Amino acid sequence: MLPTARRPARPVAGLALTALLALALPPAAPAQTVQDQARFDLVMKGITAGSLTFSANQQGEGYAVVGRLASSGIMAMIRRVSYDARAEGAIRDGTYIPARYAETADTGKRSSESVMEYKGGVPQVRVYNPPRDPAPWDVEAATQGGTVDPLTALYATLRDVAPGGECNRALKMFDGRRASQLTLGPPQALEGGAVTCSGEYRRVAGFAPEDMAEKTSFPFSLTYLPGADGRMQVVEVTMDSLYGKARLIRR
Repeated sequence: MLPTARRPARPVAGLALTALLALALPPAAPAQTVQDQARFDLVMKGITAGSLTFSANQQGEGYAVVGRLASSGIMAMIRRVSYDARAEGAIRDGTYIPARYAETADTGKRSSESVMEYKGGVPQVRVYNPPRDPAPWDVEAATQGGTVDPLTALYATLRDVAPGGECNRALKMFDGRRASQLTLGPPQALEGGAVTCSGEYRRVAGFAPEDMAEKTSFPFSLTYLPGADGRMQVVEVTMDSLYGKARLIRR
């Protein structure tokens, strides 16, 4: 008769100690959710020409944002323009890392749709409609590692921030065809708790030669005021556009 194998003794004391420690430790705090939403009127030559809205959630490192730009008033009667987009990704150490971007746009003359997904920080164009023949000035998506999509750039620029977190930002952008960059200089304090800074949007590559010849640099400025929750809110953007001076005024 074979001897019965002895089971190893259970580390009862160790298990009990682990259980007591688990009960004594506070539960892990859920990831904090930060919500942002804003609506801006687009004003040109004193006339409201459109609106810009966005709504975003940041939970832990992850973010998701929805944005819409649409013409209104007299501008909509002349040309109905719209842009709807969604983006999601992560924010790590202040760096925005998009994961997916989708947009539909209508310029009044042409409708388009595009979808980008990111792998290792490099954008990959999944959808671009309507298709078009390659142009000599096209930018290859594979060369655009580390860029962000247009909606992520807008969110990073216009979202509410803690006091001291205004301005001071540089973002390289890629929309599936064109490369551009956005820079914000250091903040400057104004009376009444306001803060302002100057910035620039610059076309870099992927634009038709006639577009580059027309204009490549678009200066703008941001003005912040404290919100009800203590965070600083962008309340006005003044900028150069292809149609002259324009302002975004927060409602």
